[in-house]
Amino acid sequence: MGQFTRIRPTRVSLLEVLSMSIEALWSNRLRTGLTMLGVIIGIASVITVTSVGQGVQKATEQQIQALGTNVILVLTGAARTGGISQGSGTASTVTWEDAQAIARQAPAAQGVTAYLQRGVQVVYEGENASTLLLGTDLSYPDVKNIHPQEGQFFSQEDLDAARPVAVLGSSIRDELFGTNGTAIGAQIRVQSELYSVIGVMETKGSVGGQDQDDRIYVPLTNMSARIVGNNAINGIAVSGFWVQAKDAAELDAAQFQVTNLLRIRHNIYPPQPDDFRITNQADIINAFSNIVGLFTVMVSAIAGISLVVGGIGIANIMLVSVVERTREIGVRKAVGATNSAVLSQFLTEAVIVSIAGGALGIGLGVGIAFGAATLFKFPFVLSIWSIVAGFGLSFVIGLIAGVIPARNAAQLDPIAALRSE
Repeated sequence: MGQFTRIRPTRVSLLEVLSMSIEALWSNRLRTGLTMLGVIIGIASVITVTSVGQGVQKATEQQIQALGTNVILVLTGAARTGGISQGSGTASTVTWEDAQAIARQAPAAQGVTAYLQRGVQVVYEGENASTLLLGTDLSYPDVKNIHPQEGQFFSQEDLDAARPVAVLGSSIRDELFGTNGTAIGAQIRVQSELYSVIGVMETKGSVGGQDQDDRIYVPLTNMSARIVGNNAINGIAVSGFWVQAKDAAELDAAQFQVTNLLRIRHNIYPPQPDDFRITNQADIINAFSNIVGLFTVMVSAIAGISLVVGGIGIANIMLVSVVERTREIGVRKAVGATNSAVLSQFLTEAVIVSIAGGALGIGLGVGIAFGAATLFKFPFVLSIWSIVAGFGLSFVIGLIAGVIPARNAAQLDPIAALRSE
């Protein structure tokens, strides 16, 4: 009688359920692995996309902040041909004198720097390169937060005399002189004009796909007279100017003051449109963050679909497993296994498959995200919520996908199950 009681338990412990479930899954390793594949890919995709998206966003924010977050950019207006706008920057409506007036009269402006830019060919001995030439003034390094790492920036005397001196960005320096070459004191040719190199700027990297180090700085007066050669009617025409507010909280005040001062100087009265355009770095950061955030949500949603597909795969495989193991279920029920015990085992198997797939997916996603951050040189950002969501989704998917197969297995008639082939 003791032996009969031992082989017909009325209750099965959780440890026994886990043991039987793991044994059943291990005996069909290939099928189990294929079942987990959908969950692995789904979880890995969610974590990778989230991490890469946040890493790229952080890298871009850092690059923009390195150029100053408390600055606004004033650009020239758009020329019109046949009533069609030619785009911002095509009309000479902003001058160096405008920038100097803003520096004197706008209380919220801590610094102002004007610039004039053109794409040029630069030659040094046998090397020839295309780059961006920037004519600017002495305030540029402080307003734009970029300073010489070798030599010096040009002086007030250079600006007043329109001297042909140049300060190179690190990228164009490397292109012309090599990474170990000496640029200070060399003579470079820009559009048939010779310039003496007096400095090399610190490295800033790329922002928005533009290499901030692939440029040459010369005195604004020199560029206006010898390179561009076209001034506005009143003063020296510029491409635009940067206005540095005292802090980020003063940006709106600075923008308001700059707008009104320029309207007064340009004799613009309502309802006349402005002949200039103003943007600020904070708007750029917010716009980029919104775009990256929406893109991350969209791709994460697509990755989430693969989780649903993975859950359907688990359900299908578990249903097949019930059919294949019908005789085994009949034997278990014949020797006393209750419906709840059979239900628990099949539910446990589904949950184990999904959680194991989720764990592997999390590991794979973290590995891919770290590899991408290392390869493309942006910050590695790991979102805790994505890992928590990954485990949670794995558990829920396994539970939902296993309900119907487990219920079918639990409701099998033991006599009919034993007769099955």
